Amino acid sequence: MRSARFLMHSARFLLIAAFTTGIASAQTCDRACLKTTLDQYLNAVVKHDTSAAPLFVGFRQTDNGVVVRPGTGTWQSITALGDTQRKFFDPVSGQAAYLGLIKEGPATDIATLRLRVENRQITEAEWVIARERAIGPSGTAGGNLYNLAGFMAEPPPDRTVPQNQRASREVLIAIANSYFDGLTTHDGSIIRAHEGCTRNENGTHTAGPNPNAGAGARGGPGGSGDCTSNLTNFNVSLISARRYPVVDVEQQAVVGFGIFLRKPGTTLMRNLLAEWFFVDNNKIRNIWASMFYPTNDLPVPNWPPYEGNFPVAAEFAAPAAPAAGGPGRGAGRQ
Repeated sequence: MRSARFLMHSARFLLIAAFTTGIASAQTCDRACLKTTLDQYLNAVVKHDTSAAPLFVGFRQTDNGVVVRPGTGTWQSITALGDTQRKFFDPVSGQAAYLGLIKEGPATDIATLRLRVENRQITEAEWVIARERAIGPSGTAGGNLYNLAGFMAEPPPDRTVPQNQRASREVLIAIANSYFDGLTTHDGSIIRAHEGCTRNENGTHTAGPNPNAGAGARGGPGGSGDCTSNLTNFNVSLISARRYPVVDVEQQAVVGFGIFLRKPGTTLMRNLLAEWFFVDNNKIRNIWASMFYPTNDLPVPNWPPYEGNFPVAAEFAAPAAPAAGGPGRGAGRQ
Protein backbone atom coordinates (compact mmCIF):
# COMPACT_ATOMS: atom_id res chain seq x y z
CA MET A 1 0.00 0.00 0.00
CA ARG A 2 2.80 2.39 0.98
CA SER A 3 4.66 1.59 -2.25
CA ALA A 4 1.57 2.30 -4.33
CA ARG A 5 0.96 5.55 -2.47
CA PHE A 6 4.62 6.53 -2.88
CA LEU A 7 4.49 5.83 -6.60
CA MET A 8 1.31 7.87 -6.92
CA HIS A 9 2.87 10.86 -5.12
CA SER A 10 6.04 10.50 -7.18
CA ALA A 11 4.12 10.46 -10.43
CA ARG A 12 2.15 13.50 -9.35
CA PHE A 13 5.35 15.32 -8.41
CA LEU A 14 6.97 14.50 -11.74
CA LEU A 15 3.88 15.67 -13.61
CA ILE A 16 3.85 18.99 -11.70
CA ALA A 17 7.59 19.43 -12.23
CA ALA A 18 7.28 18.74 -15.95
CA PHE A 19 4.37 21.18 -16.22
CA THR A 20 6.28 23.87 -14.28
CA THR A 21 9.39 23.35 -16.42
CA GLY A 22 7.29 23.65 -19.52
CA ILE A 23 5.86 26.96 -18.36
CA ALA A 24 9.32 28.27 -17.48
CA SER A 25 10.79 27.30 -20.82
CA ALA A 26 7.87 28.88 -22.63
CA GLN A 27 8.33 32.13 -20.71
CA THR A 28 12.12 32.51 -20.88
CA CYS A 29 13.75 34.42 -23.71
CA ASP A 30 17.36 33.54 -24.53
CA ARG A 31 19.76 35.59 -26.66
CA ALA A 32 18.27 34.37 -29.92
CA CYS A 33 14.76 35.15 -28.68
CA LEU A 34 15.79 38.61 -27.50
CA LYS A 35 17.49 39.34 -30.83
CA THR A 36 14.40 38.29 -32.77
CA THR A 37 12.15 40.40 -30.56
CA LEU A 38 14.40 43.46 -30.72
CA ASP A 39 14.54 43.20 -34.51
CA GLN A 40 10.77 42.84 -34.67
CA TYR A 41 10.31 45.98 -32.60
CA LEU A 42 12.81 48.05 -34.58
CA ASN A 43 11.30 46.95 -37.88
CA ALA A 44 7.81 47.73 -36.60
CA VAL A 45 8.87 51.22 -35.53
CA VAL A 46 10.44 51.94 -38.92
CA LYS A 47 7.25 50.68 -40.62
CA HIS A 48 5.09 52.74 -38.19
CA ASP A 49 3.12 49.56 -37.53
CA THR A 50 2.49 48.55 -33.91
CA SER A 51 0.90 45.27 -35.04
CA ALA A 52 4.25 44.12 -36.45
CA ALA A 53 5.72 43.65 -32.95
CA PRO A 54 4.53 41.44 -30.07
CA LEU A 55 3.47 44.27 -27.78
CA PHE A 56 1.99 43.48 -24.38
CA VAL A 57 -1.49 44.88 -23.84
CA GLY A 58 -0.06 47.20 -21.16
CA PHE A 59 3.04 48.09 -23.20
CA ARG A 60 4.73 51.30 -21.97
CA GLN A 61 7.20 53.47 -23.84
CA THR A 62 9.09 56.68 -23.12
CA ASP A 63 10.86 58.94 -25.62
CA ASN A 64 13.43 61.00 -23.72
CA GLY A 65 11.44 60.58 -20.52
CA VAL A 66 8.00 61.32 -21.98
CA VAL A 67 5.39 58.54 -22.10
CA VAL A 68 4.01 58.06 -25.62
CA ARG A 69 1.09 55.99 -26.83
CA PRO A 70 1.88 53.09 -29.17
CA GLY A 71 1.89 54.47 -32.67
CA THR A 72 2.97 57.98 -31.63
CA GLY A 73 6.32 59.63 -30.91
CA THR A 74 9.20 57.62 -32.33
CA TRP A 75 6.66 55.24 -33.91
CA GLN A 76 5.91 58.10 -36.29
CA SER A 77 9.22 59.96 -36.48
CA ILE A 78 11.78 57.19 -37.08
CA THR A 79 12.07 56.44 -40.78
CA ALA A 80 15.11 54.15 -40.85
CA LEU A 81 18.02 52.80 -38.86
CA GLY A 82 21.45 54.25 -39.51
CA ASP A 83 24.61 52.51 -40.70
CA THR A 84 26.04 52.04 -37.20
CA GLN A 85 23.99 49.56 -35.17
CA ARG A 86 24.97 47.64 -32.05
CA LYS A 87 22.67 45.21 -30.24
CA PHE A 88 23.00 43.75 -26.76
CA PHE A 89 21.16 40.99 -24.93
CA ASP A 90 20.64 40.06 -21.29
CA PRO A 91 18.69 36.81 -20.83
CA VAL A 92 18.92 37.15 -17.03
CA SER A 93 16.94 40.40 -16.92
CA GLY A 94 14.94 39.55 -20.05
CA GLN A 95 16.01 42.76 -21.74
CA ALA A 96 17.72 43.85 -24.93
CA ALA A 97 19.28 47.13 -25.99
CA TYR A 98 20.31 49.05 -29.09
CA LEU A 99 23.06 51.63 -29.43
CA GLY A 100 23.43 53.29 -32.78
CA LEU A 101 22.00 55.64 -35.33
CA ILE A 102 18.39 56.30 -36.23
CA LYS A 103 16.95 58.51 -38.92
CA GLU A 104 14.05 60.85 -38.35
CA GLY A 105 13.32 62.18 -41.80
CA PRO A 106 16.44 64.03 -43.00
CA ALA A 107 18.01 64.05 -39.51
CA THR A 108 20.31 61.35 -38.16
CA ASP A 109 20.35 60.89 -34.38
CA ILE A 110 22.38 58.90 -31.87
CA ALA A 111 20.14 56.68 -29.78
CA THR A 112 19.96 54.14 -27.01
CA LEU A 113 16.96 51.85 -26.78
CA ARG A 114 16.12 49.52 -23.89
CA LEU A 115 13.51 46.83 -24.43
CA ARG A 116 11.98 44.49 -21.82
CA VAL A 117 10.54 41.14 -22.90
CA GLU A 118 8.25 39.11 -20.63
CA ASN A 119 6.52 35.92 -21.70
CA ARG A 120 7.83 36.71 -25.19
CA GLN A 121 5.92 39.96 -25.30
CA ILE A 122 7.43 43.45 -25.25
CA THR A 123 6.34 45.21 -22.08
CA GLU A 124 8.67 48.25 -22.05
CA ALA A 125 10.61 50.44 -24.46
CA GLU A 126 12.83 53.32 -23.34
CA TRP A 127 14.51 55.67 -25.82
CA VAL A 128 17.32 58.10 -25.00
CA ILE A 129 17.98 60.10 -28.15
CA ALA A 130 20.64 62.72 -28.85
CA ARG A 131 19.49 65.09 -31.57
CA GLU A 132 21.46 67.79 -33.34
CA ARG A 133 20.67 71.33 -32.16
CA ALA A 134 18.91 70.08 -29.03
CA ILE A 135 18.87 72.00 -25.74
CA GLY A 136 22.22 72.13 -23.99
CA PRO A 137 23.15 72.36 -20.30
CA SER A 138 22.53 76.11 -20.20
CA GLY A 139 19.02 75.68 -21.62
CA THR A 140 19.78 77.17 -25.02
CA ALA A 141 18.97 75.34 -28.26
CA GLY A 142 21.99 73.91 -30.01
CA GLY A 143 24.11 73.84 -26.87
CA ASN A 144 24.30 70.05 -26.56
CA LEU A 145 27.23 67.89 -27.54
CA TYR A 146 26.52 66.28 -30.90
CA ASN A 147 28.96 64.97 -33.49
CA LEU A 148 27.60 62.47 -35.98
CA ALA A 149 30.92 62.22 -37.83
CA GLY A 150 32.68 61.49 -34.56
CA PHE A 151 30.30 58.68 -33.67
CA MET A 152 30.68 57.09 -37.09
CA ALA A 153 34.46 57.42 -36.99
CA GLU A 154 34.63 55.95 -33.48
CA PRO A 155 31.82 53.38 -33.34
CA PRO A 156 31.16 51.20 -30.30
CA PRO A 157 32.73 47.74 -30.47
CA ASP A 158 30.90 44.79 -31.96
CA ARG A 159 32.48 41.76 -30.37
CA THR A 160 32.22 38.44 -28.58
CA VAL A 161 34.69 38.15 -25.72
CA PRO A 162 36.23 34.69 -25.18
CA GLN A 163 34.58 32.90 -22.29
CA ASN A 164 37.77 32.64 -20.23
CA GLN A 165 38.15 36.43 -20.38
CA ARG A 166 34.65 37.34 -19.20
CA ALA A 167 33.82 38.95 -15.88
CA SER A 168 30.59 37.86 -14.21
CA ARG A 169 27.40 39.84 -14.41
CA GLU A 170 27.77 41.02 -10.82
CA VAL A 171 31.34 42.17 -11.39
CA LEU A 172 30.39 44.06 -14.54
CA ILE A 173 27.67 45.98 -12.70
CA ALA A 174 30.07 46.86 -9.87
CA ILE A 175 32.67 48.10 -12.34
CA ALA A 176 30.11 50.29 -14.12
CA ASN A 177 28.86 51.67 -10.82
CA SER A 178 32.40 52.61 -9.82
CA TYR A 179 32.35 55.17 -12.64
CA PHE A 180 29.28 56.92 -11.31
CA ASP A 181 30.78 56.77 -7.81
CA GLY A 182 33.94 58.43 -9.12
CA LEU A 183 31.94 61.25 -10.66
CA THR A 184 29.89 61.97 -7.53
CA THR A 185 32.90 61.86 -5.21
CA HIS A 186 35.00 63.80 -7.76
CA ASP A 187 37.73 61.19 -7.32
CA GLY A 188 38.88 59.35 -10.44
CA SER A 189 40.90 56.86 -8.40
CA ILE A 190 37.63 55.19 -7.37
CA ILE A 191 36.86 54.26 -10.98
CA ARG A 192 37.95 50.80 -12.07
CA ALA A 193 39.33 51.72 -15.46
CA HIS A 194 42.36 51.20 -17.66
CA GLU A 195 44.80 54.06 -18.00
CA GLY A 196 43.87 55.91 -21.16
CA CYS A 197 40.22 54.81 -21.06
CA THR A 198 38.19 56.69 -23.65
CA ARG A 199 34.77 58.34 -23.58
CA ASN A 200 32.52 59.33 -26.50
CA GLU A 201 29.40 61.40 -25.76
CA ASN A 202 26.79 61.95 -28.45
CA GLY A 203 29.58 61.32 -30.95
CA THR A 204 31.99 63.79 -29.35
CA HIS A 205 35.25 62.29 -28.14
CA THR A 206 35.66 63.76 -24.67
CA ALA A 207 38.38 61.70 -22.98
CA GLY A 208 41.30 59.42 -23.67
CA PRO A 209 43.57 59.02 -26.70
CA ASN A 210 41.60 60.07 -29.75
CA PRO A 211 41.82 57.65 -32.68
CA ASN A 212 40.14 60.16 -34.99
CA ALA A 213 41.47 63.59 -34.13
CA GLY A 214 39.98 65.03 -37.29
CA ALA A 215 36.42 64.12 -36.23
CA GLY A 216 36.04 67.09 -33.93
CA ALA A 217 37.16 65.33 -30.76
CA ARG A 218 38.41 67.00 -27.61
CA GLY A 219 40.26 64.24 -25.80
CA GLY A 220 43.73 62.84 -26.19
CA PRO A 221 47.19 63.29 -24.72
CA GLY A 222 47.76 66.82 -23.54
CA GLY A 223 44.03 67.51 -23.61
CA SER A 224 41.43 66.33 -21.18
CA GLY A 225 43.11 63.14 -19.96
CA ASP A 226 41.27 59.84 -19.79
CA CYS A 227 37.80 58.88 -18.49
CA THR A 228 38.95 59.23 -14.87
CA SER A 229 40.45 62.72 -15.21
CA ASN A 230 39.41 66.26 -14.32
CA LEU A 231 36.65 65.44 -11.86
CA THR A 232 37.55 67.85 -9.06
CA ASN A 233 35.24 70.65 -10.18
CA PHE A 234 32.76 68.59 -12.16
CA ASN A 235 29.33 70.11 -11.55
CA VAL A 236 27.35 67.17 -10.22
CA SER A 237 26.23 66.49 -6.66
CA LEU A 238 24.44 63.22 -7.25
CA ILE A 239 23.85 60.69 -10.01
CA SER A 240 20.37 59.54 -9.12
CA ALA A 241 18.07 56.82 -10.41
CA ARG A 242 21.00 54.62 -11.32
CA ARG A 243 19.99 51.47 -13.17
CA TYR A 244 21.95 48.75 -14.96
CA PRO A 245 19.18 46.88 -16.79
CA VAL A 246 21.15 45.29 -19.61
CA VAL A 247 24.37 43.40 -18.93
CA ASP A 248 25.69 41.55 -21.96
CA VAL A 249 28.22 39.13 -20.50
CA GLU A 250 29.25 37.79 -23.91
CA GLN A 251 30.18 41.29 -25.09
CA GLN A 252 31.36 42.45 -21.63
CA ALA A 253 29.11 45.48 -21.99
CA VAL A 254 26.82 47.25 -19.51
CA VAL A 255 24.36 50.05 -20.10
CA GLY A 256 23.72 52.26 -17.10
CA PHE A 257 21.03 54.92 -16.85
CA GLY A 258 21.31 57.87 -14.51
CA ILE A 259 20.51 61.54 -13.96
CA PHE A 260 23.16 64.13 -13.19
CA LEU A 261 21.80 66.40 -10.46
CA ARG A 262 23.78 69.61 -10.20
CA LYS A 263 25.41 71.26 -7.23
CA PRO A 264 22.89 73.39 -5.29
CA GLY A 265 22.56 76.96 -6.47
CA THR A 266 23.94 76.40 -9.97
CA THR A 267 21.96 76.89 -13.13
CA LEU A 268 23.10 74.02 -15.33
CA MET A 269 20.26 71.71 -16.33
CA ARG A 270 20.04 68.09 -15.28
CA ASN A 271 21.48 65.54 -17.69
CA LEU A 272 19.75 62.21 -18.36
CA LEU A 273 22.02 59.74 -20.03
CA ALA A 274 22.44 56.18 -21.11
CA GLU A 275 26.09 55.35 -20.44
CA TRP A 276 27.65 52.31 -22.11
CA PHE A 277 30.63 50.62 -20.47
CA PHE A 278 32.88 48.17 -22.29
CA VAL A 279 35.05 46.17 -19.93
CA ASP A 280 38.33 44.32 -20.53
CA ASN A 281 40.15 42.41 -17.79
CA ASN A 282 37.87 43.72 -15.03
CA LYS A 283 38.37 47.40 -15.96
CA ILE A 284 36.55 49.92 -18.13
CA ARG A 285 38.26 50.33 -21.47
CA ASN A 286 35.76 52.50 -23.37
CA ILE A 287 32.59 54.47 -22.67
CA TRP A 288 29.89 55.67 -25.06
CA ALA A 289 26.90 57.79 -24.09
CA SER A 290 23.69 59.11 -25.57
CA MET A 291 22.15 61.86 -23.49
CA PHE A 292 19.87 64.87 -23.34
CA TYR A 293 19.02 67.74 -21.00
CA PRO A 294 15.44 67.54 -19.67
CA THR A 295 13.52 70.69 -18.88
CA ASN A 296 13.02 71.43 -15.19
CA ASP A 297 9.39 70.27 -15.20
CA LEU A 298 10.05 66.86 -16.77
CA PRO A 299 9.84 64.02 -14.18
CA VAL A 300 12.73 61.99 -15.51
CA PRO A 301 13.52 59.14 -15.72
CA ASN A 302 9.81 58.30 -15.61
CA TRP A 303 10.57 54.66 -14.77
CA PRO A 304 10.28 52.97 -11.38
CA PRO A 305 10.71 54.07 -8.68
CA TYR A 306 9.41 57.31 -10.27
CA GLU A 307 11.65 59.49 -8.13
CA GLY A 308 11.12 62.60 -10.23
CA ASN A 309 14.60 64.02 -9.64
CA PHE A 310 13.61 67.64 -10.05
CA PRO A 311 16.35 70.26 -9.54
CA VAL A 312 16.57 72.06 -6.21
CA ALA A 313 15.12 75.58 -6.48
CA ALA A 314 17.84 78.22 -6.20
CA GLU A 315 16.10 80.02 -3.32
CA PHE A 316 16.48 76.91 -1.16
CA ALA A 317 20.14 76.39 -1.90
CA ALA A 318 23.30 78.24 -1.00
CA PRO A 319 25.28 79.56 -3.96
CA ALA A 320 28.04 77.23 -5.03
CA ALA A 321 31.58 78.30 -4.18
CA PRO A 322 33.57 79.57 -7.19
CA ALA A 323 35.52 76.73 -8.74
CA ALA A 324 39.26 77.17 -8.70
CA GLY A 325 41.01 76.71 -11.98
CA GLY A 326 38.07 77.09 -14.35
CA PRO A 327 35.13 74.84 -15.08
CA GLY A 328 36.97 71.63 -14.29
CA ARG A 329 36.42 68.74 -16.62
CA GLY A 330 38.23 69.78 -19.73
CA ALA A 331 36.51 66.93 -21.52
CA GLY A 332 33.48 69.12 -22.19
CA ARG A 333 30.85 67.00 -20.41
CA GLN A 334 28.43 69.07 -18.39
